[in-house]
Amino acid sequence: MKILAIDTSCDETAAAVTENTKIISNIIWSQASQHADFGGVMPSLAQRLHRERIDFVVNRALSTAHCSLSTDIDAIAVTIGPGLAIALEVGISKAKQLSQKYNRPIIPVNHIEGHLLSCFAQPRNYKLQIINYKFPMFGLVISGGNTQLIYIEKIGSYKVLAETVDDALGEALDKCARVLGLGYPGGAVLEKFARLGNAKKYVLPTPLVDDKIKNRFSYSGIKTAMFRLIEKEKPLTKEKICNLATSFQEVAFKHIENVLSYQLNHKQSLALRAQPLTINHFLLGGGVANNNLLRSKLRKLLKPYKITLHTPYSKKLCGDNAAMIGVCAYLKLKARNEKLRNYKNSDFLDRIPRMKF
Repeated sequence: MKILAIDTSCDETAAAVTENTKIISNIIWSQASQHADFGGVMPSLAQRLHRERIDFVVNRALSTAHCSLSTDIDAIAVTIGPGLAIALEVGISKAKQLSQKYNRPIIPVNHIEGHLLSCFAQPRNYKLQIINYKFPMFGLVISGGNTQLIYIEKIGSYKVLAETVDDALGEALDKCARVLGLGYPGGAVLEKFARLGNAKKYVLPTPLVDDKIKNRFSYSGIKTAMFRLIEKEKPLTKEKICNLATSFQEVAFKHIENVLSYQLNHKQSLALRAQPLTINHFLLGGGVANNNLLRSKLRKLLKPYKITLHTPYSKKLCGDNAAMIGVCAYLKLKARNEKLRNYKNSDFLDRIPRMKF
């Protein structure tokens, strides 16, 4: 099954062609440089840039894949949420337009589910099945807008175990980088400076995790403490910036580890029967999944539980992209044993900016 996928959930205009779980093309036009002066994504600007680029990106995805909508594409997948409402609208409108013109069904996709299942994607020329996962498993999606720990009973059946109540981890990293003068988006730059720093130079508070807040990620307090520390340490030198960067990363990731450890130690409560619940796989997706230190810490944490950490085969698949949307659409159809004719009517399709599982 060949799918043309479209994602305009935030500040990347993305289109891709997938065949089952294989990625044939994956085109991403980033708007990051245009939003840098604002220190974050400006929704109205994002919408205008999506409208300017969407036709080019879709055509480029098709031409790179050597595919034609009229003869080769079986369906169109599009992100309907969560995301910026007026940005989502651009991708959905384009998908509807192409659906009507070429009589192709539209498959709506949850952007977070796309990140969650991005580990299943395979390179175009890979001949064998990369992953043969055994359910249930855990998944962690960490990006600029979302931080969610998810119990995956099977594809299409999820339970959110913990999620952010204020800033997402990616958002907190970006804000910290901006205050340190590292620009926007700054998460990746912050990681580079953190490698040169001494994590013991500064002490920041780590949010406590207990029965009352076992299902929450909170970065507001850490962020405020960091901003006060930066003001105290001014004027900033490169050495100070490196030490501050690594201190913030350490405490931010420690919070992830604490919540995950709690859930791992109480995972039996997720079982529907008395037999021990066996979980062997952990999926990591979202833009912050690119952070090498985070990957290392999660592998170390999961090892005693005999759980394997899985990440997308390419770091390009961690950030917002359309390939994960196409793969997710295929996996959902397969899991539910649904037919494409069930998605012929696209009149119902609309954006859901605060979409949940």
